[in-house]
Amino acid sequence: MAMARAILAVAAVAALAVQLAAAADHKVGGSGNWDASGTNYNAWAAKQAIKQGDTMSFKYSASHDVTEVSKADYDACSGANPIKSYTGGATSIKLAAPGKRYFICSIPGHCAAGMKLEVTVAAAAAPAPAAGKPKPRHQRSVAPTPAPAVAPEPSSSSTDELPNVSTPTAAPAPKSSDAATILGSKAVVGLAAAVALLAM
Repeated sequence: MAMARAILAVAAVAALAVQLAAAADHKVGGSGNWDASGTNYNAWAAKQAIKQGDTMSFKYSASHDVTEVSKADYDACSGANPIKSYTGGATSIKLAAPGKRYFICSIPGHCAAGMKLEVTVAAAAAPAPAAGKPKPRHQRSVAPTPAPAVAPEPSSSSTDELPNVSTPTAAPAPKSSDAATILGSKAVVGLAAAVALLAM
């Protein structure tokens, strides 16, 4: 039990490490420069495979900012109700959840001049199963062999149709309870042999 927990813990840490290593940093516009130089940020974003866990990096002068806004404020180029606003010349934003994100420069006229970015963040792929994880072992069940049916004794009314056969007195026929005991012990031996073969 403790070994299984240890294996699961190692697998979880490995999956997290793979996901973190696979996270990408997307430099806005390709170079990271956030300005009004005419870069079409949405055309650039449409060509990127941006997924949950990635980051977006912006580099800009003191005359700009990075403001995350709603879809309505993005369409209106309005920074009046920011979700979050960043200044300082270098901003890295973690894209922690899938969905649409909208960024503008809230300085009047800059968004209309092209400083706007719509990003579609795809959900992160589920981690692949760990390589060292043991697979469940399938066991086959072995059914005991059913006892053979005992032929019914002829009735007195049908003696005309059947030949008369006498039973030797030296070897009496076994009782049905004796036959079941013999067959039951053979089934147990056969079942034990089958289990032993499966265990190999």
